[in-house]
Amino acid sequence: MEVIGKVKVVNPEQQVSASFKKRELVVTTDEQYPQHILIEFTQDKCDLLSSYKLGEAVKVSINLRGREWVNPQGETRYFNSIQGWRIERLAPEGPAQGAPMPAAETFAPATSINEDEPDDLPF
Repeated sequence: MEVIGKVKVVNPEQQVSASFKKRELVVTTDEQYPQHILIEFTQDKCDLLSSYKLGEAVKVSINLRGREWVNPQGETRYFNSIQGWRIERLAPEGPAQGAPMPAAETFAPATSINEDEPDDLPF
């Protein structure tokens, strides 16, 4: 699965235990009702976030994780998390790279149009 949006937050790395570290990223989606999605990167994937800045458009590959926990009173609880495993920058939206399209005024208008002449256009 993927989440596409703009980087809102990149938290510092957290050392949760001697053998486990994580880093959190918040991506804001671009839709009618934008969502702020918290994505965790763990262990060696924490370093993937080092070069990303606030406001950058990104595509994050994710896995949904779920786990069961039984508290001391014997009640079962369920928890979900979103775990990132890849992130890539998206090209800024706008005109294609390369030479810009000349303005319409730079083209000369057609002077000899014959409606009876067949054309070879497929539409």
